[in-house]
Amino acid sequence: MTTETTATADGASLFGPESQFSAFFDDPRWALAIIRATVLEAAHPQVGAALVDNSVFVAHPWRRLRNTFLSMRRMFGPDPAVREREAARLNRLHARMSGSDYRGRAYDAMDRATRAWVVATLFESAVTMCRLSGQPLSQDTMEQMYAEYRGYLAALDGDASELPGDLNDFWPYFDRVVENELENTEAARVILYRLFDHLPAPALLDGAPTLWAAGRAVAGPLIGAITVASLPEPYRRRAGLPEMPGAPTLMQGAYLAAGLTRFLPQGWIDPEIIIEALSLRPDSDDPRARTVTALRARMKRASALLRLLTPLGGDTDPGPAPSAAREGNRRSAEEFFRRVLDQTGDGHLDWPDLAAMARELATRLDLDEPEEARLYDAFAAWWRELQAALDADGDGRVSAEEYATAVPSLAGPALIRVAEVLFDVTDKDGNGSIDADEYRTLFRTAFHRDLTTTDGTCGRSAFVGDFLSFMAGRRTSTPYDPLLADA
Repeated sequence: MTTETTATADGASLFGPESQFSAFFDDPRWALAIIRATVLEAAHPQVGAALVDNSVFVAHPWRRLRNTFLSMRRMFGPDPAVREREAARLNRLHARMSGSDYRGRAYDAMDRATRAWVVATLFESAVTMCRLSGQPLSQDTMEQMYAEYRGYLAALDGDASELPGDLNDFWPYFDRVVENELENTEAARVILYRLFDHLPAPALLDGAPTLWAAGRAVAGPLIGAITVASLPEPYRRRAGLPEMPGAPTLMQGAYLAAGLTRFLPQGWIDPEIIIEALSLRPDSDDPRARTVTALRARMKRASALLRLLTPLGGDTDPGPAPSAAREGNRRSAEEFFRRVLDQTGDGHLDWPDLAAMARELATRLDLDEPEEARLYDAFAAWWRELQAALDADGDGRVSAEEYATAVPSLAGPALIRVAEVLFDVTDKDGNGSIDADEYRTLFRTAFHRDLTTTDGTCGRSAFVGDFLSFMAGRRTSTPYDPLLADA
């Protein structure tokens, strides 16, 4: 890494607590700016195609939010070793994403110009959020922050040459891409017109579907209108995006209100705590789960009252049927296909869905490259096995109907190999069993669960059996649901 990527001209660090990025990282305005940046990313044909084919942002947006937040915190943190490790992980992840869009144009997530555009949208949206909230950045602050984002790109690509070296040259570059390269892609349309209207509840609100649906029905269209109004006018014009009457005023008010929260006492708003709390389930053994359980109880009462006052109909979830409870939390094939197997939310099972499972496991367990490669290879073998057994019409993917007719085929030899790879990466001392510490590393860190075996260890056969039981879709009461089934 060059000296340009580690320090500015006046010697200030580009990373860590003294950076401009760190000053904005916990800023509530980012909730609006990051949505805007994501739309601008998705509007790029290469990024949009990669998102549609590989991303879980539709079916599991809260998971995607959490992983992105933690990744950015590692990349902009003060520890260069952590930054280098995270950059290597991101590069391995992106190297597995390539293909072609619906028009036959090739995309590659490692394309350097495309990666530069992603970084550019983050920087430009940060500048825009300050301007829209009535607190525009000074030229010196913008220049320092731009150097930080170029340092971020350099940490990924080895250099930042795909972004202009001077801030004054950045704005013509940004305008050129907006004018000539962005499109009204499927990914951008999904974010603007589908994601907000169908956003699944986070684990915290999963028990209050009526309350969640009511809030989403109001907030979804508002967030969509605010986001559209904040996009560059040339892109709105080219994409034919409609603008609601009064949307600019609404957008300005939203950014101004978010900006005022910056004057709250330090520590009152901690995004990491909020994101983690949203993902906690009431049966988690995390100490914070008791507070979450109390909140969920109050939300259920509010949801029941709201249901009496304003019945919403089909979008709510009445909860498990009595027969399901009597059967010990058995789940239907349709539910398992939707919540676990169809990770990308496109209604079919194919390799990107299984790759997303492998990616999430490798991310949560912080696997090194050899272990990560073994896990991906095991999932790839499982996909080949599933395709041979379940793809009846030979279209290269498995429909919900094809899956439902051959559920037992899921638990074949290749899936056993997946479970064994997971066991091996958890059994750090290689003694053939997972002790309490190793088990906590896996299930507390990744799944917020504690060891439940009586002797304090978990053998290979028990571990493999539990994983197969989950992946065969037979039961919901396993430690894996919070990882792969939650949004």
